[in-house]
Amino acid sequence: MKFAIEGPLLGQSNLCEPTLRLLPAWFGIEAATLSYEKEIDSLPTFLAKSGGQVIGFLSVKQHYPESAEIYVMGVRPEARLGGIGRALMQEAEAYLKSRGVEYLQVKTLGPTNPDPAYAQTRAFYLALGFRPLEEFKQIWDEHNPCLILVKRLT
Repeated sequence: MKFAIEGPLLGQSNLCEPTLRLLPAWFGIEAATLSYEKEIDSLPTFLAKSGGQVIGFLSVKQHYPESAEIYVMGVRPEARLGGIGRALMQEAEAYLKSRGVEYLQVKTLGPTNPDPAYAQTRAFYLALGFRPLEEFKQIWDEHNPCLILVKRLT
């Protein structure tokens, strides 16, 4: 599949929301999905487009001059495993490096919850050079342990 990456752009929640809705294994909690939609508008967002349609996106949140987070990311089911996630990450990392960011983090469901969709997510980030830092049961809740993965960009 041919695609192009655009961004960073602000105000993109209306283009990202359909992708979130197609990924209930990752975005099945309505309150969390609505929160993502609200935040995306104020965050630098990268869009993967094919034939004019958004097939994936990634939004970053810079917490400090030296550190940022992959706040939310999604690729449409029919476009998964086609290099779109990797391309979005490369664009986001280049953007963050240009801003002097040294460390990138992402929060995902930790391995003490055996959810197979999130096992795929963790494998994706590990393949891109992220390393597990710590799993917290206090960030989300006991049944949704939050694993923080980090990557040094410089």
